[in-house]
Amino acid sequence: MSRRRTLRRVGLLVLAANLALVVGKGVVYYWTGSLAVGSEAVNSLADSAYSLVIVAGLYLTTQPPDFEHPHGHERIEPFVSLFVALGIFAAGGAVLWQASSTLLSGDVSVARGPAAASILVVSGVVKYLLYRYCLRVADDTNSPALAATALDNRNDILTASAALIGVLGAMAGYPLLDPLAAGLVSFGILYTGVEVVQDNVDYLVGAAPPEDLRREIIRRALAHPDVEGAHDVIAHYVGPEIDVSLHIEVQGDRTLMEAHRIETDVVQSISSLAEVDDVFVHVDPREAGEWKPDDEVDRLVGGRIHDREDEP
Repeated sequence: MSRRRTLRRVGLLVLAANLALVVGKGVVYYWTGSLAVGSEAVNSLADSAYSLVIVAGLYLTTQPPDFEHPHGHERIEPFVSLFVALGIFAAGGAVLWQASSTLLSGDVSVARGPAAASILVVSGVVKYLLYRYCLRVADDTNSPALAATALDNRNDILTASAALIGVLGAMAGYPLLDPLAAGLVSFGILYTGVEVVQDNVDYLVGAAPPEDLRREIIRRALAHPDVEGAHDVIAHYVGPEIDVSLHIEVQGDRTLMEAHRIETDVVQSISSLAEVDDVFVHVDPREAGEWKPDDEVDRLVGGRIHDREDEP
């Protein structure tokens, strides 16, 4: 299945699951009056609201390239992820406010009965399955929006667990467990929002990819038998994908066709990396005097590429 269809399917699945949880929690809240379940219904309603934005965002990011966007629309994804982060911050702030106000007022009331506990257990299981599924698809498709959605579903497992502790605590005669657990979980939710922002800011500002990927890019360039060195290697994020530019060093007695073939082979080898979008390779012949040391390249490959002392 294509990346486009996969992302849209996952977005619609997350939206449908959140809407089903809104209905289920709303019905149980109406029956029982449980404050914990009511807050969870509001949380799921917020999830549904920005799930709509995610579906719309993923629809835009999976549109094919056009004249105005020759590289496609994937660069919209970090903005979708930042919107998810706003939802995470809102949920964390709401949980913290509710927990604090409840503790300060001393008015703690959690309904007893199996219905409230049951819907929270169901919510936790559904959110765990969505978390694992979204995380797997995010890894397979290199989608920051789905990675952020996976983290948000992980947060919802924590909030459902806190609400469940509150319900069970009330049933056992300790109703203060509800706001205390919710307050602790709110900090975990807010921290996850920070993680999502940090991850996606790198995509937006063109940060360098992880070192192991930079090392693999250089290794593939140097693996060609006619490439004797590389320098000025630049790899950076453009949205969730990576653009690469580098100079490769070859002997100057190669014909134009041979140099073109070497360049094409290196471009194809690096482009086959799933994270890489565009690759730009400049061929430097030895006689041009443009071979030069590159400490970063030498560090990544574990030593000097070749003896530079006899260079012109």
